[in-house]
Parts: sequence; structure tokens; C-alpha cells
Amino acid sequence: MSDQSAKTQNPAAGELDVLVIGAGFGGLYALYRLRGDGYSVKVLEAAADVGGTWYFNRYPGARCDIESMSYSYSFSEDLQQEWEWSERYAAQPEILSYINHVADRFELRQHIQFETRATQAVFDEASQRWQVTTDGGEVISARFCVLATGCLSVPQRPNVDGLDSFEGRWCHTGFWPHEDVDFSGQRVGVVGTGSSGIQAIPLIAEQADHLTVFQRTANYSVPAWNRPLEAEVADEWKARYSEIRKRARLGLAGVGFEGRQCATLEISEEEQQHELERRWQHGGLVMWETFTDVLSDEEANAVTAEFVRAKIRAQVEDPEIADLLTPKGFPYGSKRICTDTNYYQTFNRENVELVDISSSPIEEITRTGLRAGGQSYELDALVFATGFDAMTGPILDIDIRGKNGLSLREKWSAGPRTYLGLMVAGFPNLFTIAGPGSPSVLSNMVVSIEQHVDWIADCLAHMKQEGLECIEPALAAEDGWVGHANELASATLFPKANSWYIGANIPGKPRVFMPYLGGVGPYRKICDDVASNAYEGFVISRRS
Repeated sequence: MSDQSAKTQNPAAGELDVLVIGAGFGGLYALYRLRGDGYSVKVLEAAADVGGTWYFNRYPGARCDIESMSYSYSFSEDLQQEWEWSERYAAQPEILSYINHVADRFELRQHIQFETRATQAVFDEASQRWQVTTDGGEVISARFCVLATGCLSVPQRPNVDGLDSFEGRWCHTGFWPHEDVDFSGQRVGVVGTGSSGIQAIPLIAEQADHLTVFQRTANYSVPAWNRPLEAEVADEWKARYSEIRKRARLGLAGVGFEGRQCATLEISEEEQQHELERRWQHGGLVMWETFTDVLSDEEANAVTAEFVRAKIRAQVEDPEIADLLTPKGFPYGSKRICTDTNYYQTFNRENVELVDISSSPIEEITRTGLRAGGQSYELDALVFATGFDAMTGPILDIDIRGKNGLSLREKWSAGPRTYLGLMVAGFPNLFTIAGPGSPSVLSNMVVSIEQHVDWIADCLAHMKQEGLECIEPALAAEDGWVGHANELASATLFPKANSWYIGANIPGKPRVFMPYLGGVGPYRKICDDVASNAYEGFVISRRS
């Protein structure tokens, strides 16, 4: 073993180069890449094992909405060729198995400290290092800190009076029990019809004696058309992986789908319907940005919206239920499109009931169920599919303090401010993976994660080569990026929806559109241009 390898595996106290927080897709690749570059690296993970969001989200039907062959790492050709996916859209257990395989194959676990939550991170200006305190009272010193905390890792816990009095079992999709939850013979209530609810409801309905779904807002959902992954399809992907990955990195959403790129209103109604039907039959998120103007022009948006509404009505037998399940009041695609398997057909079952809590809000949880709109519902079990404090929640869950004791919570009190979604002015040597101000949740997350980690690794290599000590954005560059991101968002229909993209699901959270809308490929070019132009917009200090 070389001296460098020994140092990397067993960094002495106070000599840690990089501390990574989080051991999901982002944290594992950051560990792999930075360890390979010769840095001493440690990862803190609150869970008992790797996986991030795929460790906690074990609810029935939990599944990725990006095709499994695409939702995977590209950094190792051997890994790409050897791993066999069983389904077109991988379910949570298989994704977690994949992440565990990566951790074992590349011997990453020895650098991960599990069941350890970072509670505070303070930048010490005298030593120019981050001092990170854990929930166990340990203080870890690192020159660089990388936040791989995930975008959807702080569940929005139910805030309803009386929950503690409920005598049945209740679960949240975002922190599901590790043991099997059996709803057989039970009266079950599911609160929430976002992505998690839409995935879980069909499977719970098959098991429960009676299922009551409490819906506040109907969401657009399109069929996944999930199926076993044929060997010949996987072989074709593997033969063309280089080409497919390149197209994904340079495209808008990081998925590499070859769709027709045209404006709705430039083609005939017959052509519109043909393209929409083609995408519907393909399934999945190719139904999101169906045409180039669907998210910027209300008239164009209405064409796709009505197409999907008609599909919903065709699947639901009861016209009144179909009407309740039909989204209204916000543009198509301005909330993330959900993908499902038999979601709408589930409401044709005799044991399934739909309650509209937008007109009859939940008043309280009772000992034996809940009350909504003055009516009591007797329940044996409750499932809350109420989403997450997205994007900023996992970062602000840590008390982060930069130069002059500046609190990140205070700095972000009116909404997140970053430069490129990678760094924050006033917080030197602190990086965020897929942070607010980057494509992140509007993209294939694995593609965006790899791009961010590679950029961070290249930045650290540049600093090492040039003898540089600290890097942070200039305030003017940060202001310019925030203004640019806001300008892009305001030119679209996204702000017209009360979505978690703008924090609308969290009471008191600032209403700011958090992801970057410029697209994965254009964003990558901006980041590369900044780096190649001597890290334009950053303030870099030389080692004394």
C-alpha cells in the first residue's frame, strides 16, 4: 500500500481533505471520484446503510420514473456492462441493490460513517477549515465540505391535530418501515395523491379491505408501461451506451430520448394528436415536455393538457370520480408529471373511495380514523403521502455558518441563493451536489450528479495544482445567476402552479422557483465555460 493510499484510508485527525454529507447516489460518486484523485475523504450518513432516498422510501410501488438503463452511473464501463436490470423502470429494492453493489464493488463502505447525522457545519476562518459537528457530539475538521444531502430527503410530516391519539398504525411514504406492512383485511386511508401516493395506491387497494383516498389536488399522471426488460433491449443499450450517455448529457433533461422537437402551434391538429399518442404509448416522462412550447405558451399547453385529461376520463368509469381525478387550475407539466401503473383504473374498484379534501378539508385525526368536511371515516391504518421539504430542506436541516458567522438559514430566509447551484457566497469551500439553482430535479438526477461531482473534483484539482486555499462565489456573480434563473422561470408556466418546486407545500417557506430551467446540456456548457475561464465569478485565495 502506498503512503498516499494509507493516508486516504486512515486520515489522521485534523488532516481530512474532504467531508461528504450523504451516501446516496451523489455521496457515493463523490467518494469514489475524490478518493481516486488522492484526497482523504469521509462520508457521514444518517441512515444505517447506503442508498439515500432509496434507503428510506420503501413504500409499496416505490419506483423510479427514469428508465433503469438510464438511471445508473456512467463512470465505469465495466459497471455499465455487468449490471443486469430486470425491469424497464426499476423498483426501489432493485435500485437499492444496485447502490449496494456499487458500494461493495468499489470498496466504498470503509470510508462511510453510518448512523451519523451532521447537525452543524461552521467555517473556521483562522484555519480555513470546516468544523462539522455530529449528533453524537463528534467534531470533524475538513478543508472542503460537500453536501450530498439529496433533494427529496426531508419528509413533510403530517401536521394534523390528533395524530398522537390514533390507535391504528400510521406510516409516511418518505420514511417507510423496513419490515413488511400488511394491510390485508384493513380499512386504510391514504392522504396525498402526488407521485408517492399515485405509486402506492394501486398496490394498497389490492390488499386492503377498503381504501379511502384523501385528495387535495389532482395531478397529471401518465402510464409507465412498465415491463420486464428484454435481454435484447438491454444489449442494445449496452452496445450504444457511449452514444446514449452523450446525448443525455447534452440534452435538456438528461434522458437522451429522441423526440420530435417542434412547437405545438406550428403543426396541424392531426399531427399534434399523432405525436401525443406516440409519446403516450411510449410512456413515462417523455410525456412531460411534449412540444417546445408546452411549458411557455398557455394555448399550446392546453392541447397537451386536454389530451391527457381525455385519457384520464377514458380510464375512470364514474364520471364524477373522473372529474375529481382530472387536474384543473394549473398548467400541464408545471408540476412534475407522475408515472403510474393502473392508478386511474384503481378507482373503478368497489373497495376504493375518493374524498375531495380541497372542498372538505381534514379537520382532525381521531382515535379510530379521521374527520373531513364534518364526516367521520373509520380507519385501521393511515398512510401519509405528503411529500418533502424539497431541495433546501435537507441543506437547511444542518446549521451551516460561513464567514463572520453568517447563517445559511438567514441568508436563504427569502429563498435559496447560489452560483450555478454549486456554491454560496460567504461559504468558502462548501459545495452542493444538485443544489437549488441547478437542473437537479428537472433532470435525470444521476446525470446531474455526475456532472456536479466531476466539476467539483476538477475544481479541487485546479486549486491543488495552483496552490490555492479557498474558493467561493463573488456576490455579484451569485446575484447574476439568481437573476438569470428567475428570468428563465418567469418566462415559463412553472410559477403558475403551487408546486414543491416553489416550496408551496411547506407552510411559511419562501415562494421561489428553485431548480434551473436552462436544461442539462446548456447548463453543463455554462459550468465548463466558467471553469475554463479561470473560474469566472469565483473569488479564490492563494495559500499563505
